[in-house]
Amino acid sequence: MSPTTTASAIVSSSSSSSYFTLFPLTSASPKTKPTTKLSFNFSKTQPRNLTLSTKTTTTTTTIRSAVSIEKEIPEAERPNTFLRESDDHDSPSSSSSSSSTVRSRFEKMIREAQDSVCKAIEGADGGAKFKEDVWSRPGGGGGISRVLQDGAVWEKAGVNVSVVYGVMPPEAYRAASASAELKPGPVPFFAAGISSVLHPKNPFAPTLHFNYRYFETDAPKDAPGAPRQWWFGGGTDLTPAYIFEEDVKHFHSVQKSACDKFDPTFYPRFKKWCDDYFYIKHRGERRGLGGIFFDDLNDYDQEMLLSFATECANSVVPAYIPIIEKRKDTPFTDQHKAWQQLRRGRYVEFNLVYDRGTTFGLKTGGRIESILVSLPLTARWEYDHKPENGTEEWKLLDACINPKEWI
Repeated sequence: MSPTTTASAIVSSSSSSSYFTLFPLTSASPKTKPTTKLSFNFSKTQPRNLTLSTKTTTTTTTIRSAVSIEKEIPEAERPNTFLRESDDHDSPSSSSSSSSTVRSRFEKMIREAQDSVCKAIEGADGGAKFKEDVWSRPGGGGGISRVLQDGAVWEKAGVNVSVVYGVMPPEAYRAASASAELKPGPVPFFAAGISSVLHPKNPFAPTLHFNYRYFETDAPKDAPGAPRQWWFGGGTDLTPAYIFEEDVKHFHSVQKSACDKFDPTFYPRFKKWCDDYFYIKHRGERRGLGGIFFDDLNDYDQEMLLSFATECANSVVPAYIPIIEKRKDTPFTDQHKAWQQLRRGRYVEFNLVYDRGTTFGLKTGGRIESILVSLPLTARWEYDHKPENGTEEWKLLDACINPKEWI
């Protein structure tokens, strides 16, 4: 594969003011130009600061034109699609891998995944139903937020999808395309994703998080021949309060099976990425027992990566629901519940301090109910709490401090 340079964005579909940070990435190669990193300092009262840095130079430019995303409008019914009309059909002259069809098929995939996951969650609960909020934007795009809470099995479960259109400043596109000679105007971008966090009540039933997303920029109209940028990101990870090794092995086996269908290097690579990303620095421990995580993925065929993201999303239910069915009715004590609440505290710490989607949404005035949907209803903090060596609680903490190879 030849070296490629892309602009990357992490889009949190749990936030109506979608979070994105642009990181132009260059694959490792001795012939590759120095990597350029682009970051935004978004301030409501200060001009946007754009920093471009390489191994040899650092330049700071002030951006007066903000990245633009329209405010959402509540809707009474779900539309068939949130795509703009120009994206919502396959042109006869387009190949099956054209950007318009990828947009359409990715939206279809995440909406079907939302339906299947919500159906499985309601089935496991046996009575509670999701509350649904639908929103759109005048210029195209929108989303569906579904939340179930205080059920028989689930303390809180959120499954959200979003389709977002916006505009990035020209400086971002020039850095992303590694084409300093191009002087395009503001560059349109598209992002779509599904994001979910599932918190069961029983302390022996683990929490699950998953997120799959697709991002692309349009080629600027006033820059003929300028490249279009695209990439995929996502992952699925497990956060138990107690370790049942057979459950963790089952979960990781399903992730590995999904990865191995496309590339045998994916699982070990994305497992390590997951362990590294969900790290609570101030605690020196991981949020949970990992899974897979990837971002900025565009160094493979686009059709292959669309199929890979689809396979991963379709693996959520078989990876997780059998564990819930096995553990949801396990008897527990107040001590077990207290430990679960302490681990929920760690979950809150990571999401509010380190999770990039959450922190961006809070800083930019996004829809607060969507931004914080990932948080559990209840959590607990105790001063200087340390589990006794050799206990089940200690075993969980040790596995969070020292990641293991489960399969």
